[in-house]
Amino acid sequence: MRNTVLSFVQFQSEMMNVSANVTKATDFIKEASQQKADLVVFPELFTTGYNPEIIGDRYYDLAEDAKGPTVKALSDAAAKYNVNVVAPIAYRLNVPGVIYNSAIVIDRKGQFVGAYHKTHLWAQERLYFREGTELPVFKLDFGTLGVMICYDGGFPEVTRSLALQGAELILCPSAFPIQDKDLWDIYFRSRSLENACFVGGINRVGHEADRHMFGNNQLYNPRGQQLLYGKMDKEEMQVVEIDLDDVKNYRKQVPFLKDRRPDIYRY
Repeated sequence: MRNTVLSFVQFQSEMMNVSANVTKATDFIKEASQQKADLVVFPELFTTGYNPEIIGDRYYDLAEDAKGPTVKALSDAAAKYNVNVVAPIAYRLNVPGVIYNSAIVIDRKGQFVGAYHKTHLWAQERLYFREGTELPVFKLDFGTLGVMICYDGGFPEVTRSLALQGAELILCPSAFPIQDKDLWDIYFRSRSLENACFVGGINRVGHEADRHMFGNNQLYNPRGQQLLYGKMDKEEMQVVEIDLDDVKNYRKQVPFLKDRRPDIYRY
């Protein structure tokens, strides 16, 4: 058995108050550690807030790179409390004027493992962020992790690509709006069954102008069975234990990946 304890945070952000949001995040990391979590995951753009209509060009000022104060603070907390962290932020590379809607991955020693840059941008995100071009997986001490962000969850190609690279657990930090709750209830169950792996969504809570984000974190096992269904409209952290050996076992029972026919698939 490879038991792994996951901690998902339905985070309510203070708009454009990065320091306050990071301070609160470190409190959640401490709490997750006290509950023996191996991994704690925050929602999309939780350090800045999400709504492009409100933040606009301020994204460029708020974006940070891997050496910035946000990554340092979260890395220090990860090391202090001995827990891996997935933290979605506005991320800056070494190209002037280019930022990404990203999720950084930090291991329990406080080391920066890497970043995923959202590959499918939604609506006005395109005005500020550049699309990512890679779908990496991250090897952590408990297993192999894949990350996607919000709208990415609607594209089966994303999770399939991650699963074929060995991802056993695929997580989708999000800022999902209430009017699309029906999609939220479909995405992760479908993606888990198709790829016979654990798939979960981690959603913001709160209102940003007319954008109502409702929380309701979810997690499904490799057979599409629901393991977590978080509360609506409540900032909270859920902790759930999984056995990553279930991925190998379920892939033997229903061999979707093995029985693929890429020789006949055409676009």
